Amino acid sequence: MLSFLKLGTNLAHSPKIILMLAAMLFAGFFMTRLTKRLHLPNVTGYILSGVVIGPYALGLIDQDAISHMDFVNDIALAFIAFGVGQYFKVITLRKSGRQVVSITLWESLAAAVLVTLSMHFLFRFSWPFSLLLGAIGCATAPASTIMTIQQYGAKGPFVDLILQIVALDDAVALIAFSICAAVVQASGTGVVSAGLILKPILFNLLALLFGLLFGFILHRAVDTDRSVQHRLALTIAIILALTGACAAMDISPLLSCMVLGACYINIGGSKNLFDQANRFISPVLLLFFVLAGARLNLPSLLTAGAAGAAYFLIRIGGKYLGAYTGCRLAKTEKPTQQFLGLALIPQAGVSIGLAALGQRLLPNETGTLLSTIILSSGLLYEIIGPACAKASLFWSGAVETNKASCAKTEAASPGRLSPSA
Repeated sequence: MLSFLKLGTNLAHSPKIILMLAAMLFAGFFMTRLTKRLHLPNVTGYILSGVVIGPYALGLIDQDAISHMDFVNDIALAFIAFGVGQYFKVITLRKSGRQVVSITLWESLAAAVLVTLSMHFLFRFSWPFSLLLGAIGCATAPASTIMTIQQYGAKGPFVDLILQIVALDDAVALIAFSICAAVVQASGTGVVSAGLILKPILFNLLALLFGLLFGFILHRAVDTDRSVQHRLALTIAIILALTGACAAMDISPLLSCMVLGACYINIGGSKNLFDQANRFISPVLLLFFVLAGARLNLPSLLTAGAAGAAYFLIRIGGKYLGAYTGCRLAKTEKPTQQFLGLALIPQAGVSIGLAALGQRLLPNETGTLLSTIILSSGLLYEIIGPACAKASLFWSGAVETNKASCAKTEAASPGRLSPSA
């Protein structure tokens, strides 16, 4: 089978891609047998399994196959965003909305400012390069943190705060990147193009309107006397339609799918629908993280050098310091102040998409360096991020530590990726 996976070139008309998907699922499952013994979250196991079977290790998945699986990322991120939307109830936001926005701005912009200044003054990179790298540093990947929350059955105000912050975080990153992109263009041409600023903003606003519209459609379509199978089929169809519309506009589906979930839950939708969608998406999320590991270009870690290592560490420091400061100003409980920053370390998804855009705005050499730093450090974040998120959940008291309560949580959530999965 190994030799067969390495043969064949026409992915569209051969079973090779299907066998690779099977190999990824097997690899992700078996690697969690090891990470479980090391008391690491499942997400870490999935990413490590991708590194092992990827093109720079065993080579069971080649670069050509990886390039044909980008749709897995879009689908996984769309369902993640949809699930996050359920936590944006108007009643809850009235109580904590101002607090959430304040903390989000502090943790995201602190990371952006520290990364920008360090890249320019310590490594003497140009302002355009430093600004774009800093803007991308705003983003936080919600996928691994959310899966870690699900795995350990974490609940409470600390978890609700995390989910709301990671959902808003990407909005801040998109806006910051649009502004920095305009500055970069002005530095090269001497003028600022209104289109460069307005186009992504208008497209994202349009996507948000689509999310609202599809939320009403989802409510009317599924909240009637339908079977579980038909409810799930309609939900998947609507999420995929919205994701496809965002892809056609070349924007991330995160914001629109988050609005979809928020709109649905606020107009009287049922939380059971989110549980059903979660059971469907679990294998796709496994593939998403295995692919993330397979994309790790091991030689590029040497290319990024000291700048890549500095970005990796400085962004962590910025996230933690910003979250701590924001929580102090918002007067949250002390465990939240101390441990929230640990849950905001992962970075992938949106940051990788922004890196591709930034690469086109910069000269070839520096554009490639920016992409290399984001790709390599992003995957390293995804490896250590779940472990840090797990620590924050336990240390903050969001996870019941006695085995009986954990077993009860797992039994009540059979569709989720549990610690024994």
